[in-house]
Amino acid sequence: MSDLLILVESKAGALEKMTLEVIRGAGGLAKELGTGVSAVVVGADTAALAESVATYGLNKVYRLEHPLLKDFQPDAWVAALEWLCKQIAPTIVLISHAFVGREVAPRLAYRLNTELTTDCTALKIDPTDKGLVRTKPIYGGNAVAILKTEGTPQVVTVRKGIFEPEEPTEAKSEVVSMAPPLSDAVIKVKSLKTVEQEVVELDKANVVISGGRGIAEKEDFEVLLALAKALSKTHGKVLIGCSRPVVDKGWMSSDHQVGLTGSMISPDAYVAIGISGAVQHLVGMIRSKKIIAINTDLGCNMFKVADFGVVADYKEILPALIKKLEE
Repeated sequence: MSDLLILVESKAGALEKMTLEVIRGAGGLAKELGTGVSAVVVGADTAALAESVATYGLNKVYRLEHPLLKDFQPDAWVAALEWLCKQIAPTIVLISHAFVGREVAPRLAYRLNTELTTDCTALKIDPTDKGLVRTKPIYGGNAVAILKTEGTPQVVTVRKGIFEPEEPTEAKSEVVSMAPPLSDAVIKVKSLKTVEQEVVELDKANVVISGGRGIAEKEDFEVLLALAKALSKTHGKVLIGCSRPVVDKGWMSSDHQVGLTGSMISPDAYVAIGISGAVQHLVGMIRSKKIIAINTDLGCNMFKVADFGVVADYKEILPALIKKLEE
């Protein structure tokens, strides 16, 4: 059986955490299938990146090099990946459900005349027929679909945070340099401009403090920000998250949302303030190392999963906690 193939993503030449997560997930699937995992690095000057990827226990690292691949250009990347897939015939192609994956995966699946499943939150192998079973949210996160499809390769995009990042190994994978036959004719976009945009990356925080429907006013999130500032002095990177109702009210942007239709995170500590604990939210933070709940409702679901809980009004607890931390 052919290897599984993952697409490597990087930023400023450094491996993205989400790629390491996909490597870990692919490894588990490959073990059940009795095969291995290979990776593909796309670009114009990727020798160092390919060598870095080669330290993560993969069978092979394919390095696709071409001047047209220097910057992310979807048309060129898809053409290069199509060419590689037809050369090596991978069983499954796994791509992170981020910007690159959302651009590349649908086009690649179409070019390969195969099925695509996006934004998967769980993957497993059916032991009866070795088919890939995908789980993904549908209807705005109000339901979950469990899917199996025909076709080879199986192309899927994987949500950030559903797997732990892979750790490097002492063994080094073989790096295979290849030059896909690309021409200017595949390029439809003639000019690209990169615009820096500040995005909240909750998956990179040590501590996440989230507010929910129980937060009375938008202005009360200032208290959560003050708590984050106080905690950041001793607990690393502290960011503010929220549940879906807060986003629906327009109080916070969607990149702050934790849950099935938001970010899947596993920080060292997760502080849930005024969050009841709907299953759609719990899915996104249940792998947190420690969960702390502050709520006036003792019977809410959040207390059932919390390591520590405070049954009280956040308006009384948070100012006192901030004062104590600042002493």
